[in-house]
Amino acid sequence: MNKALTISKEDEVLSEIQDQSGRRNFFKKTAAYSMSAFAASSVLMPVNINAEEHNGKGDPAILEEQVWGTTFGYPVTHNLYGLPSPYESNVTRRTTELLSSGNMYASIAVSPIHELSGIITPNGLFFNRCHGGTAEIDYNKHRLMIHGLVEKPLVLTMDELKRYPSVSRIHFIECPANGGPEWRNPQFPSIQFAKGFMSCAEWTGVYIKDILKDLGLKPEAKWMLAEGVDNSHMGRTVPIDKVLDDAMIVWGQNGEALRPEQGYPIRLLLPGWEGNLMVKWLGRLEFASEPFYAKEETAKYTALKPSGKAIQHFYANEVNSVITSPCPEKPWSDLKKGDVVEIEGLAWSGMGTIKGVDISLDGGKNWKEASLKGLVLPQAWTRFSFIYKYEGKALFLSSRARDDAGYVQPSVKQERDAVGVEGVYHRNGIHTWEVTANGEVKNVQILS
Repeated sequence: MNKALTISKEDEVLSEIQDQSGRRNFFKKTAAYSMSAFAASSVLMPVNINAEEHNGKGDPAILEEQVWGTTFGYPVTHNLYGLPSPYESNVTRRTTELLSSGNMYASIAVSPIHELSGIITPNGLFFNRCHGGTAEIDYNKHRLMIHGLVEKPLVLTMDELKRYPSVSRIHFIECPANGGPEWRNPQFPSIQFAKGFMSCAEWTGVYIKDILKDLGLKPEAKWMLAEGVDNSHMGRTVPIDKVLDDAMIVWGQNGEALRPEQGYPIRLLLPGWEGNLMVKWLGRLEFASEPFYAKEETAKYTALKPSGKAIQHFYANEVNSVITSPCPEKPWSDLKKGDVVEIEGLAWSGMGTIKGVDISLDGGKNWKEASLKGLVLPQAWTRFSFIYKYEGKALFLSSRARDDAGYVQPSVKQERDAVGVEGVYHRNGIHTWEVTANGEVKNVQILS
């Protein structure tokens, strides 16, 4: 730019700042300059760069000083435990009677996965499942008993447990019924209720194998019973191979103590496996030579096959994915033909690490590879992204994930051919959104 012209512009702006009667014009011009620069550098959606044309008049959000710019904010003592902005009050977990017992004690609160960024779910939004309400346990009175086929049974206080070397790992927890309401036909016009039975966090605790070094596991020990001390006394059986691999007792979540609804003061963590196995309010570990056949692995959490027989003791959550934007809660109704937009979503696998994700715009007839974003970790959420130029026509958006163990997410037809339609658990068929020509997003199934 010509130096003389630059100086002239600066003088003009300074003059307007000094002239109070020209203050409104200054804000108009500054907004126009700023928005033009942003539009020139933006890769994605176009923006309105003319403040005068906003709703046919000047935009007061730009032209007028806002109250937060002229008054003191609240002091740091106002809220010593930080809370989200009140303008984010709609970003919450949600529940429904359809997924709960009549009194809501045995219920589920699903995570708003479409509103999250990155791969870490905030503790206040983390998916929650309870079988008898949330237990409030006194840390100082809680004990962990470890017994059965061990040489030296013991009982640990929480302080004694925390003396073992701790580790922190990022892993998802997913209910095996995630997507279950969709197994016949889509039940919810909502991603939160269709796929929100999961979350991902950084967990801190101790590997059970490190505790067993002190106890001496007997050779005939092949199974471990984990039992909670809440009123449901949730119990699940875990094969010893998983226990000696990466099973953890955790007391920390995302840098703070577990919340009560996540099992405070301790819970079991089995990376990649069914969420219901990860017993909360953990009070007892018993080692034995045979599985315990607890209620939740006989009457519940089994997979009914077309033959009428049920699969028992199946644990790892299969490779899966879902597009989180667009979705029914985040339609494309504000897009215009020619706008460039990001198709984004989550992929995960209890079998290993996500290796790649493909995107289809036509319900699975053709596929294009998406990009993986950010951290790519085993048994953790992985973000994927696909940049798309919106054509203003109807689409059937699908995602298909694959992992480093060689598994590929199946179509709904492939899944039904293998396990039928009766089982509600472990449904990982390809999920599809219909995007109508006007940008509305609907939950559909592609059966071919």
